[in-house]
Amino acid sequence: MRDLGKLKRVPLREVWVHEAHTFTNWLAEEANLSLLSDELDLGISLIKTEASVGKFNVDILAEDTSGKKVIIENQLEATDHDHLGKIITYASGVDAEFVVWVVASVRDEHKRAIDWLNEHTDEDTHFFLVRIELWQIGDSPPAPKFNVVSQPNDWAKAVKQSTTSVTALSDTKLRQLDFWTKFREYAQVKGTKLSLRKPYPQHWYDISSGVSTWHISLTVSAQANKMGCEVYIPQDKTLFKAFESHRDAIQARLGSHIDWMELPNKKASRIKQFAPFDLNDEGKWSEYFDWLLSHAESFRQVFGELLADDHTVSGSS
Repeated sequence: MRDLGKLKRVPLREVWVHEAHTFTNWLAEEANLSLLSDELDLGISLIKTEASVGKFNVDILAEDTSGKKVIIENQLEATDHDHLGKIITYASGVDAEFVVWVVASVRDEHKRAIDWLNEHTDEDTHFFLVRIELWQIGDSPPAPKFNVVSQPNDWAKAVKQSTTSVTALSDTKLRQLDFWTKFREYAQVKGTKLSLRKPYPQHWYDISSGVSTWHISLTVSAQANKMGCEVYIPQDKTLFKAFESHRDAIQARLGSHIDWMELPNKKASRIKQFAPFDLNDEGKWSEYFDWLLSHAESFRQVFGELLADDHTVSGSS
């Protein structure tokens, strides 16, 4: 019988010597925020580390794919009253809807405090208490593991109210959920590097770009018989104009027609491509998955490289 390795806990301070300088900077990286996102079922994009909140600084200020504020407070020690007070102060200071407290270990009284906050605050405020661990097999590099200790009681429903009951969903919503679930499985089998969130019964599926100013949104319309891939910019017209100044180069790289849309009476903008689509034709779903995945990857690469290479674009955001 083949020998198996043994799991070994690694002290956090052996890897992250300084909470702010090493752990916070590590967690702020896109791949590591994605690990935390997966554990919480919440898409998280970085806005800023050490963000000012009055006279204090929150470790990580971020947002979810819909633009709702997320604060993350890190503590590579056991929970304490000081940090409990901080997360409440920071949440009120930036009007955060999601509060994530990442710790080395949890005292019972602080778990009860987070549970109490989730039970007594309104439905727009969500508190998560998360324990971070490091594990190693033999001489392998240590691997991080996030464990949710406390979360909103109705989090499965709170993420999207439309998922409260599968039996209550319409046929179209059920097919949308099935479509995005199978799309995610298809993309994972293909080995995509995109950060893929949990699917929901809706006509869109958001994918993080790694920054807070824009993200990729995939859409399917049963009514219009169209699917689309777009760069969605929630509230930065300057960034949209900066991208538009490279319109010909973007068009050449992505091919086919691209729609450039500034939404009337809104701050949001879209840069989008369409293709024919029929939600009811399951025989073509793999073809649709391939189109959506390849376009999402291309959009992520083209617009991401443009931000990295062109300081006039990156500076606008």
